[in-house]
Amino acid sequence: MSNPGMPTFDQLRIFLAVVETGSFAAAGRKLHRAVSVISYGIGNLEMQLGLTLFDREGTRKPTLTTAGRAVLAEARMVSQGIDGLRAKVKGLLDGLEAEVDLAVDVMLPAERLGRVLRAFAEQFPTVALRLHVEALGAVTAMVLDGVAAIGISGPLAAGVAGIELVSAGSVPMIPVAAPDHPLGRTAKIPPGMGREHVQIVLTDRSRFTDGQDFSVMSPRTWRLADLGAKHQLLRQGIGWGNMPLHMIEPDLMAGTLVRLHMPDHVGGTYRFNGIWRSDTPPGPAGSWLLEQLVALGVDDEEMEGFGDV
Repeated sequence: MSNPGMPTFDQLRIFLAVVETGSFAAAGRKLHRAVSVISYGIGNLEMQLGLTLFDREGTRKPTLTTAGRAVLAEARMVSQGIDGLRAKVKGLLDGLEAEVDLAVDVMLPAERLGRVLRAFAEQFPTVALRLHVEALGAVTAMVLDGVAAIGISGPLAAGVAGIELVSAGSVPMIPVAAPDHPLGRTAKIPPGMGREHVQIVLTDRSRFTDGQDFSVMSPRTWRLADLGAKHQLLRQGIGWGNMPLHMIEPDLMAGTLVRLHMPDHVGGTYRFNGIWRSDTPPGPAGSWLLEQLVALGVDDEEMEGFGDV
C-alpha cells in the first residue's frame, strides 16, 4: 500500500492557478513565474501525490483528469484555510482581536442585534464572536468580571464602579395580561387592583439585583430568569406583568395579550447602556461593534419612567 507524499502550498497554488486560468502560460503570468517553473511545479505535485492531475495528450489546454477534479476541491479548501490564517495573523499584528465577547440584555430587540452582527461579520471576517444574552444586572456582572469585553446593559449599569457607559437607546415597557385574565377583562382598572393578582417578574442571580425589586406592585409574584418563559406565562393567563413592546406587538394585534390601563402602574421605559471596563477598553473590532449597537439605539423613541421587569 503506497502513501502519497506531502505537497507544498506553493505547488497547490500553481495547480489552482492553472485550473483558474486555463493554461500553464496564463498561470505563469498570474503568478509572475516562467512557464517552465509552472510545468516543473505541476510535475513535482503529481509525483508527490502519485497521480496524474492533467490530461495533456492531444490538446494545448490542460484538462483535469478524474483524479485532478477530486484533488481540486481539497486544494481549494487548503488555500482558503491558509488565506484565512494569514488574514487572522495580519489582524493580530495590527492589534485586531481574535475574538470578541459581547453580553446583551435580553430586552434588546433581536432585529437590532441581528442587523449589527451581520454587518460585524462582513466587516471583521477573521474575528470570532461569543454572544451572551442575560437579564438585568447579569450583563454588568459579566463585563465587570471580564467574561465579556463589552455589553449592552439595562439601567442597572449606571453608577457601578469600574464601568464606563454610554447611552444606547431604550424600549417601551407596557403592562399586559391575557384577555381571559381578570385584569384583561376589566376595561377601567381601579387603583390597587393589580396587587390582588399574581405579577410575573423577571429576575436574575447577579450581585447587582440581590434583594432588590424593580416596580414590583403585587405581593404575589412568580419570578423567573427567562423573558421568553415570562411571555408564555402571560399568554396563558397565569398573571400580569410588563413586557417590551417590540416583543408583544404581534400579541396585541392578534388579541392573545391586551394592554392594561392601570392608573398606578402605567409602564415606562427600559433604557440601555453600552458598557465596558474602565481599565480594559475594547479593541478595534469591539469598539466598532459597540458603536454600531449604540448608534442604532440612540434614535429610538423614548418614554418616561422605568417599568417593572
